[in-house]
Amino acid sequence: MELSVGEQQLPATLNLPAGPARGALAVLHGSHADNRSYFLYEHLARLLPPAGIAVLRYDRRPRIDGRDVPMNAQADDAAAALDVLRRQVGDVPVGLWGFSQGAWAAALTASRHPVDLLVLVGCSGVSPARQMRYGTAEQLRRHGYGDADLAELDRLRGVTEAYLRGGLSRAVAQAELDAAGERPWFPLAFLPREVPEPGAWADMDFDPEPVFAALTCPVLLCYGDTDAWIPIEESLTVWRRAAVAADLTIARLAGWPAATMRPPCTRPRTWPASARSTHRSCSPGWTGGSPQFDDVAAWHAFVVELAERA
Repeated sequence: MELSVGEQQLPATLNLPAGPARGALAVLHGSHADNRSYFLYEHLARLLPPAGIAVLRYDRRPRIDGRDVPMNAQADDAAAALDVLRRQVGDVPVGLWGFSQGAWAAALTASRHPVDLLVLVGCSGVSPARQMRYGTAEQLRRHGYGDADLAELDRLRGVTEAYLRGGLSRAVAQAELDAAGERPWFPLAFLPREVPEPGAWADMDFDPEPVFAALTCPVLLCYGDTDAWIPIEESLTVWRRAAVAADLTIARLAGWPAATMRPPCTRPRTWPASARSTHRSCSPGWTGGSPQFDDVAAWHAFVVELAERA
């Protein structure tokens, strides 16, 4: 079913179960996965409706002058997507599925608007600036660079951040970028060759912890243990400290990066009704009567069940 979302009339596709829906999810975007045809979103649209879960995908609003879409705008669009879903599926749990940056936007939306459940894939618990410091350093490590290169990268990102916050001149920042541009590791730094205007990264210091603290719904956190971009342990520390009012489930995918969440098995199962607890932590080898994580549909159905009973 083709629809549109919000004041921007964002093109959207709704995939419904063959029978009545028992729940529904709107899909929120990674920073460079803007289109509803992205493989993860299409995969959800194939995987979840047979488990009774409707899936709404929509194109993210366009960037302006190359700048990322502000988090507040993404949350406004997500709230509009929830309204669309509720009109279509009726009185069933309706939630948000967010990937990477979309996980932040989903949590922000749920801190402001009624949301019955959240499924968050690769959700960082630190600010975008800190997350990029971690992620780019990890790129250098995985490509064999040593401590001296890592220290130089850290200094470069610090200079760039200071400039973007308005605390350093353009000339100084550009000189640092020009010097670093000669380093063989520079393409792994994910920085431009020319500095943008100050303030171009509006959400660089977005703090997710107060947002997590405002959540009260069931939350399924999914992390791939080989994720090279998210500081998983630090993020989980923040989640456990902040999300005391949420019903938190943590799923660790051994050997998987978050960006490749294509499960090899797609047969939907049902999570046992007795499996509820607070701040549970599960992994693919966990044997508490749960589905293995090769069956992602069952995890989603489980979170819908939590929302049904909340």
